Amino acid sequence: MIRERNQSVKLGLIGLDVLLAGLSFSLATILHFFVIDPQKRAFVSPDDQGLFAPAGLFPEGYAVLSAYFFPGLLFCLSQVLVFIVTDIYQPARSRHPIRETVLIGRAVFLNLVIVLAFLFFYRGASLSRLVILYTAILSVILHGSGHFLFRLYLMRLRQKGVSVRRILIVGSGRLAFRFYEKVMRNQIYGYRVLGVVGAKKDSHPTMVNHLLGPIKDFEKLARQLNPDIIVYALSEDHNRLQKVVEFCDSEGFDCRIVPDMVDLITSHARIEDMDGMPVLTLRDIPLKNGYNRILKRSFDLVFSSLAILLTFPFWLLLAILVKLSSPGPILFAQKRVGLDRNLFNCYKFRTMVVQEASVSDTTWGSKQDQRVTAIGRLLRRTSLDELPQFINVFMGDMSVVGPRPERPHFVEQFKTRYDHYMRRHSVKSGITGWAQIQGLRGDTSIEKRVQADIYYIENWSLLLDIVIVLRTVPSLISNPGE
Repeated sequence: MIRERNQSVKLGLIGLDVLLAGLSFSLATILHFFVIDPQKRAFVSPDDQGLFAPAGLFPEGYAVLSAYFFPGLLFCLSQVLVFIVTDIYQPARSRHPIRETVLIGRAVFLNLVIVLAFLFFYRGASLSRLVILYTAILSVILHGSGHFLFRLYLMRLRQKGVSVRRILIVGSGRLAFRFYEKVMRNQIYGYRVLGVVGAKKDSHPTMVNHLLGPIKDFEKLARQLNPDIIVYALSEDHNRLQKVVEFCDSEGFDCRIVPDMVDLITSHARIEDMDGMPVLTLRDIPLKNGYNRILKRSFDLVFSSLAILLTFPFWLLLAILVKLSSPGPILFAQKRVGLDRNLFNCYKFRTMVVQEASVSDTTWGSKQDQRVTAIGRLLRRTSLDELPQFINVFMGDMSVVGPRPERPHFVEQFKTRYDHYMRRHSVKSGITGWAQIQGLRGDTSIEKRVQADIYYIENWSLLLDIVIVLRTVPSLISNPGE
């Protein structure tokens, strides 16, 4: 329900951001070529930009605007796509404007890296790097201000009653109270609680101003108040539910039901038909879809093949260093738990002195681990010891992006200690992941890592994989060592 309104807000913000991205690029172009360094205008013609140049779009003397027109459109598109991937459009709730501007700044920086990389590889476009830099600075200012003013405008509209949908809640106890709280916390989406029918006055003090009466008065109150939506949030009373639904059908009210398993159902729940009987799939993750699995596997094959080919000469150097560091094999293979809890051999460059397998499999590593060799410590700090895992990716045991694989001994411990831990094994393990680019590497909170992994699993897309790969190197630089 709130999601429906959130989609409208999201579309509004996307439309605004397209305009603001275009405005940022236009202002940056004008600032550079007409204010800061107007002499450079004479050296730019539409022919300089290859396929990007709609010649004759602007009057003579303004060739620079023609040359930069189509690149500006591309910038707008990439900016909005990056905003979508980096969750700028997620429900803001109580997000502070400064916090939102910081998030926008990060997204703009990521887009800046993408655009500069594109310009580096596409030699047909000789765009000014200063224009791109000015655009990034203006984007942070304009998008940050625009989002704040947009939400402020929406809030003012809601306060005036514009496009507000009135809700009557039927229920008592925890379920009704939780729904009431969520609606009150998300008033930007245009819902107003008329009242709660069925809750006792001493049950929840925060609801006391909205309590209307006992459940037996529901039909009378519904006719009096004429709500846009009636929400049933009363647990363990199916007879009452049937009566409420029948009443709503007969009176023409829009009826919604909050199921009494709200803690179990995620935003990715899906209802299927089983020969006329509705069956609720609680966690319909994107990678259960065959097309998405093929897409991800194709990406893994291409990326791992290129990674092995391009870095293999470097592997030879690392192999020599590992061999000289201490007696033992160059590669280290260890059993890890992967997709569907299946075991596989995870490969790394050896970073420790040779030891009993039982010790290695049951000992938690740390930065002060005395078993690590000098070369091994360097490999761990730079994560170069994990390069052989591209072999795992190529073989299909792992993916480029996914939850990091763990040893069986610790999986048995963690699955009883941390909620939803085993959901990590519903997808292939990865070399890097959403948790890793958040700085959750090595000896960090397992609980936070699990939360980050679950977020990735529920929100997977090929674009998200690409973003994680692009952000992995900066993350390794800012948070070295695992």
